Amino acid sequence: MSDERERMAVPSDDEPQDEASFEMRVFVVGHLQTMCYAVISNRLRPDGKRPCLVVDPGASGAAIAERLADVAVELVVATHGHADHVSGVADFCAATGAPFAMAAADVERATHARQWSSHQAPETTDAPTPDRILADGDEVEVGALRFRVIAVPGHTPGGIVLAGVEGSEAEGLAFVGDTIFAGSVGRTDLAGGDYAQLMDSLARLVRELPDETVLCCGHGDTTTMGHERRTNPFLLGLGC
Repeated sequence: MSDERERMAVPSDDEPQDEASFEMRVFVVGHLQTMCYAVISNRLRPDGKRPCLVVDPGASGAAIAERLADVAVELVVATHGHADHVSGVADFCAATGAPFAMAAADVERATHARQWSSHQAPETTDAPTPDRILADGDEVEVGALRFRVIAVPGHTPGGIVLAGVEGSEAEGLAFVGDTIFAGSVGRTDLAGGDYAQLMDSLARLVRELPDETVLCCGHGDTTTMGHERRTNPFLLGLGC
């Protein structure tokens, strides 16, 4: 694990939602520098701990768990099944006891990550069988954080976005995996990738996510939906 960041920078031309209602811890893991996010609600549990959702522990699962020993991890979600996003899940769940969730279409590639991976890094590890299957329209709730699941096939068949629900602590926040990056989008040349599907998924995000939504990407910097809609060459003209 090469880095830990307590806050994330966003472009200045959009005003993000107030983040004071939750805490975010960001871990940069693995040889592909995957962004693992831990979002922590400020609504205390009966045991006095704050509930936490972890997204994409792509490596260093045990080390991430140590950094989160002061909170109660209630769920681990993978935005898709590529090895660099799931290779830390087994160790993390073993250390925390947290359940694991992802979309059905990517379970095979996640639970056989070593077989599917095009990058045989030392940290590549198969994910466990998920405890929960997420589908389009489902909601994920951890403390006062609520997210809506948006299916975004294209980078992989089972890619998902977690979009914060209006009125919850997570409003204005979205975990987008490798579907969209600051200035770019996810690749579609790997097994299961589909460029036409990716463009349809991106058009849906442009239509459904407000401009001020902070996008927490699977690699690189955070951004906002409005910034990408106006400047990302892959998004220009989408969602109209």
